[in-house]
Amino acid sequence: MLKAHEVDYQIYGDDMQFVEIVLDQHESIIAEAGAMMYMEQGIQMETIFGDGSDRDGQGGLMGKLLGAGKRVITGESLFMTAFTNRAVSQQRVSFAAPYPGKIIPLDLQQYRGQMICQKDAFLCAAKGVSVSIAFQRKIGAGLFGGEGFIMQKLEGDGLAFLHAGGTIIEKELKHGETLRVDTGCLVALTSEVDYDIQFVGGVKSALFGGEGLFFATLTGPGKVWLQSLPFSRLADRMFSASRSRMGGKSKGEGSVLDVLGGLGNFIDGD
Repeated sequence: MLKAHEVDYQIYGDDMQFVEIVLDQHESIIAEAGAMMYMEQGIQMETIFGDGSDRDGQGGLMGKLLGAGKRVITGESLFMTAFTNRAVSQQRVSFAAPYPGKIIPLDLQQYRGQMICQKDAFLCAAKGVSVSIAFQRKIGAGLFGGEGFIMQKLEGDGLAFLHAGGTIIEKELKHGETLRVDTGCLVALTSEVDYDIQFVGGVKSALFGGEGLFFATLTGPGKVWLQSLPFSRLADRMFSASRSRMGGKSKGEGSVLDVLGGLGNFIDGD
């Protein structure tokens, strides 16, 4: 396994966080496109093909194609962005969370070199960390997982940073202990946690419970990270508020203003 670059970092903010990465000369950090907030003069940005692990000599072009193909399955781009310090002195680059929530720093060495996370949770990682798809062992998880059926796998021995919405809770499951979770609230889990999807059960619960038809069952041992406000839930509320606002107006009346007004009422609690 390729050794990842060793980077330092500091997280700023409370509910709208960003992480500042300190890079020594020739050190690099990889990130999804659009995550960068600012970078100092000595940082060079380049597009890389594949999963970000920089496995030149470990599979060559075919290895890169395989890594890129796995990323396409998760709905991500074929390419990632690498930020490298080309200056002699330390330089800084920062990455911002895409919506209100928390940034979770994870040292993969502490988790047997592997972490499973929601496909939209990955923010950035030290170069050398591989970002690919995590295939579920059980058919149920693959067919009915909803938000959580496509998971990403982070592999390596470096730092990785995830982002999640609302308040984050870390729970440690004992051997055989099971936790049932809304699929959208699941952020990450260690590789030894058994993960599957189960039907809610009962026609009334499925149709009128308001919690969806399926939930994730997580069985220990291992650690899991949960979020209180998945972005999909926030987006649904905002869309519903704007749609109801527009529905009360006649056609031709300022639609953009109506949408903004609906979002304002949603934020104000009306």
